[in-house]
Amino acid sequence: MNELSDLARSVAERLTASGGTVAVAESSTGGLISAALLAVPGASAYYRGGSVIYTLESRRELLGITREDVRGLEPLTEAMVARFAQLARRQLDATWAIAELGVAGPTRARYGHPPGISVLAVDGPRPRTLAVETGSDDREENMWRFTRAAMDLLFQALIDSG
Repeated sequence: MNELSDLARSVAERLTASGGTVAVAESSTGGLISAALLAVPGASAYYRGGSVIYTLESRRELLGITREDVRGLEPLTEAMVARFAQLARRQLDATWAIAELGVAGPTRARYGHPPGISVLAVDGPRPRTLAVETGSDDREENMWRFTRAAMDLLFQALIDSG
C-alpha cells in the first residue's frame, strides 16, 4: 500500500487533466500534504511548491506575511487559514493553494487551543474552508487525519470547479 500517493491520486488526476497547479502552506501536518502530492508520478506538472510554516518566522520568510495581512484575524480560524492560502497561491502563482494550521498535540497551542484541531483552506476558483476536530492528542494520528481532510477538501474544490 502506498498511502501517500493513494491520498493524492484523485487530486493529481484532476489537476493534471485541467492543467491546474497547486501551492501548499502547512503547519501541523509537517509536510505530509506536500509529500502526498509529490508521491504521485508526474507531480512536476501540477505542484508549484510548498512550505512548512510552523513558526512565525517561517510564515514571514516563506509566505511573506506581514502584520497587515493578518490584522484582525484570530489565530487558528478559518479566516486566518484562508488568508494563508491566498498568500501561498499568490507567492507561487498557482491556480490553487491549500493551507493548514493546527495543533497536532500532545499539548495545547500557545494560544490555548487543545490538540486535535486543524483549520484548512483552499484558495482558487472555488475557495473553501474546513475546521477539523479529532478529539485526540495523538500527534502522528492527528497529522495524518489533517492531511486526509486537506486532500478531501482540495478534491471537493476541484470537483466543484468542473
